[in-house]
Amino acid sequence: MKDILISVNPSDTQVSIVSDGELVEFWVERKNMTRLVGNIYKGRVQNVLNGMQAAFVNIGLERNAFLYAGDTLEYGEILKDVTDKKLNLKAGDNILCQVTKEQFGSKGARITMNVTLPGRSVVLMPQIDYVGVSRKITDEAVKQELMDFVNGIKPEGYGIILRTQSVDCSKEEIQEEIQELVAKWQKIKEANITKPAGSLIYKEEGVAIRAVRDMLRDDVDHIIINDRKLLEEFKVAFSALYDKKPDLFVLYDEKESMHKKFGLVKQIEGLLQRKVVLANGAYLIIDHTEALTVIDVNTGKYVGEKNLEQTVFETNCIAAKEIARQLRVRNIGGIVVIDFIDMDNSEHNQKVLDVLQEALAFDRTKTSLIGMTPLGLVELTRKKTRSMLESVMLQTCPYCEGNGYVLSDEVMAGMLKNKLNDVFACEDNKAALVTVAPSVFNKIFAYRLLEKECAGEWRDKRIYLTPDDRMHIEKIDIKVLHGAILDLPDKAKMLY
Repeated sequence: MKDILISVNPSDTQVSIVSDGELVEFWVERKNMTRLVGNIYKGRVQNVLNGMQAAFVNIGLERNAFLYAGDTLEYGEILKDVTDKKLNLKAGDNILCQVTKEQFGSKGARITMNVTLPGRSVVLMPQIDYVGVSRKITDEAVKQELMDFVNGIKPEGYGIILRTQSVDCSKEEIQEEIQELVAKWQKIKEANITKPAGSLIYKEEGVAIRAVRDMLRDDVDHIIINDRKLLEEFKVAFSALYDKKPDLFVLYDEKESMHKKFGLVKQIEGLLQRKVVLANGAYLIIDHTEALTVIDVNTGKYVGEKNLEQTVFETNCIAAKEIARQLRVRNIGGIVVIDFIDMDNSEHNQKVLDVLQEALAFDRTKTSLIGMTPLGLVELTRKKTRSMLESVMLQTCPYCEGNGYVLSDEVMAGMLKNKLNDVFACEDNKAALVTVAPSVFNKIFAYRLLEKECAGEWRDKRIYLTPDDRMHIEKIDIKVLHGAILDLPDKAKMLY
């Protein structure tokens, strides 16, 4: 059983693809976040760098977009051989372009001049005369039949790619969708003429419409939506499908949250954790760096039933399947390095790679398995198009500021010693009230970390410590006290 669950919330829209109770894809789009991929702009070339075979284009955003020579058009064709190829562009030229990769950090969006308009059964390429078929359609007879049909009906000069879903669509539905996409392209061309450079010409659909358009197959039982207004939008956007299968779209109007109802709360929370526990008790550790994602496989509690080699082999096979799923649900892109548990049997090594390759085949995003390095690490790449899940759902910790660590209680005790030495450098300062985090407070008294100082250079000083739950572990507040009568907090405790 497979369902598409769409949850509209005050701050975001979440789309869950659930197969037999397991979350296999998860998309989040915040309402205050501007999504760029798929948008079409009228850009103006700012500068051309032939040494980099690229150009920077102003599309009306804070940062200029990046156009690579291989993403330009010449005589109605994408440039395949860009070796020593100079861009046929100059500063000041206006171009129609589409975003293919989101802005990341300080990098601007990546764009292409090869505009594509996706539908449910086909993708229209209005500037290239070409007919192609999804690689996931493996029946050669079906491929040829679809290509012959499209070649006979498509407008001259247009390109069409038949998507996997086209197999389950009637020829009338395919033809009607092509006509709709051609009409959309005509409006885009008109807007490109009338609008100024730097303008948004066409905005890609929101996450809910995109998810249904791209993920709906005949194996989907229901599309369940918790928002009546969005349901009405679906009826318009997918009118032919709604007329054909009215029971496919279901309004969820129960008080219990959709994610809790379908048992997804823990699964979604798990997507934000470093540790992923596997079914047999083994586990993965997923860490992100600036350049790549590293995944480490550990046996954990799994001890097997036969011998070490078999135990490790079974764990790695289970891990390979789960890693492929984690790449999809977390939308991990770029370079991925996997440290499987070492195996002595070369056949087992190859089998694990085969299992991983088979699991990656279910991924809609282009993924390339490079292979195993001499050190036994598996390398793969997954195309980056949208932000990883953690960057959408998480924010940098205001305490550790992204380091992932804070100073230990012992280190903080040492820092307190230095600060008090500075305070008591003034002979008039005889007493101090120190406020610290509870863990630092407890460690200082439990291990008597400052006992030597209190018996030595501070022997004529009065030092009071007080714990504060609101205090960050790396913060220390020192207040110099004067007078014989002191007003102290209830939790204040004199240091030794």
